[in-house]
Amino acid sequence: MSETTRTAVSGIEASTPPPPAEGTPEFRAKGRKALGAAMFGFFVDMYDVYLPVIVLAPAIVYFSAAGSSTVDMAVFGAMIFVASIIGRPLGSLIFGPLGDKMGRRRTTLIAAAGSAVCTGLMAVLPGYASIGIWALVLLIALRLLDGIFLGGEYTAANPLAMEYTARSKRGVAGSLINMGYPLALGFITVVTLITLSIFPAGGPDSAYAVWGWRIPFVVGFIFCSSLFFYYLTSVPESEIWTKMPKNTGNPLKTLFSGSNAKSFGIAFLVGTGAWLTLNGTIGVFAGHFRALGVTDTRINTVILISAALGAAMFPAVGWAGQRFGRRQVIMVIGLACTVVASTAMGLAVANSDNVAMILFSILAIVPGLTIWAMITAFLMELFPTNVRASGYGVAYSLPSLVPAFYAYYMVGMGRFMDYDYTPVVITAVGGVFLLVGGFVARDRRHLELEHI
Repeated sequence: MSETTRTAVSGIEASTPPPPAEGTPEFRAKGRKALGAAMFGFFVDMYDVYLPVIVLAPAIVYFSAAGSSTVDMAVFGAMIFVASIIGRPLGSLIFGPLGDKMGRRRTTLIAAAGSAVCTGLMAVLPGYASIGIWALVLLIALRLLDGIFLGGEYTAANPLAMEYTARSKRGVAGSLINMGYPLALGFITVVTLITLSIFPAGGPDSAYAVWGWRIPFVVGFIFCSSLFFYYLTSVPESEIWTKMPKNTGNPLKTLFSGSNAKSFGIAFLVGTGAWLTLNGTIGVFAGHFRALGVTDTRINTVILISAALGAAMFPAVGWAGQRFGRRQVIMVIGLACTVVASTAMGLAVANSDNVAMILFSILAIVPGLTIWAMITAFLMELFPTNVRASGYGVAYSLPSLVPAFYAYYMVGMGRFMDYDYTPVVITAVGGVFLLVGGFVARDRRHLELEHI
C-alpha cells in the first residue's frame, strides 16, 4: 500500500513527510497527477450529465405510460435532466465546506464512491411496464442523488488541481480540465451511436429501450469506480490547503459575506449565462430536433462534430484568457452567443428538413461550448483558499438551477411565439448574462492563488 493510501486509511495527516517545495520535480509530479485526475473527473461528470439527454432520449418510452405524447416525453426527459442539475448545487453546498475543512482529496473520494453506486443502480432499473410510475420516480431520485455526489466531486477535485498549477499556466490548465466536457459529449455520442446500431430503438419493447440504454450507464459506473481508485492510490492532497490555518470558521458563512459575496455575485452572472447557453443548445438539441423530425443519426452527427470542434478550441481559448484577460474573452463569447449562436439556432430550426441544418446547428452549439474553457480558472481566482472549494463549487453549480427549467420556459414562451424557435431566446439571453458578467468582473490572472 502506498504512503498516500496509508494516510487516507489512517486519517493521520501529521505522519506524512513535509510538502515538497514549489517548483521541485516532486511538486510538479504531484501537480501532474492532480491535473490528470481532475481532467478525468470532469470527463466522468460531464459524461454523466448527458446520460439522460443523449442516451435516454431514444428510450424514454421505457419509463413512460403507453400513449404519452411527444411533449409529455420531452417534459419527462427534462425532469430527469433537471434532477441531476439540481443535485449539483446541493452537492457543492454539502461537499464544498467539507473540501475546505477536511481536505480536497478526502472529499473527492467520498463523492466518487457515491456517484459510482448511483450510476450502477440506474443501470439495472425496471421500466414502466414492470412497476408503473415508480420507474420514473426511482430514476429521477437516483439522478438527484447522483448529481449531489458529482457536484461534490468537481467541487473538491478541481481546486486541488488548480492549487498545484503555476500562475502563468492556469488558463490552459483550467481549459484542459473542462475539455472533459466536449470530450465526454463526443464519447457518449459515439457510445450511443454504436449501441443504437446493435440494439435498434423503437417502442417500449424495442431492444434499445429495454436493454441498449443500460450499456452507457454501465460504462459510467466503470468510469466513476476508476476515478475513486485513482484518487485513493495516486493523487496527493493540495499543498496550499495543507499549509492553510484550519480554524477559519464556517466556509459558507465566510463565502456569503464581505468581498466574497461580491465575487460570488459576479460568478453567478457568468455561471447563469454559461448554463443558459448550454441548455439552449446542447441541452435542448436532441429532444427538440427529434420532435422536428430530424433523424437520430443526423442529431448525433451534429453533436459529435460540435464536440470535436469544441475540444480542439479549448486550449486556445484558455490561452487567450491567460494572454488577454478572462473577462475580455468571456465578453467576446457572450457576444458570439447573443448574435451568432442564437441566429444559427433559428436557421437550424428553419432548415430542419434539409442538410443545411447540420452546419447551422454546429454554429449554434460551438460558441456556447467555449465558455467552459474559461470557467474553472475564472472561478478559482475569485475566492481565497479557505473558501475556494465552497466558492468554486457553489458558484459553478448554483447558477444552473434557474436555467435547468429551460423546458418549462420553452412551453411558456410557446404561448405567444412559435414553440420551435424558443431555444433561440434562451441562447440569446444566456449570451447577455455572459456579457454583463464579464463586464463587471476584475482581472485576477496575475495573482497567486495562495495570496488571493
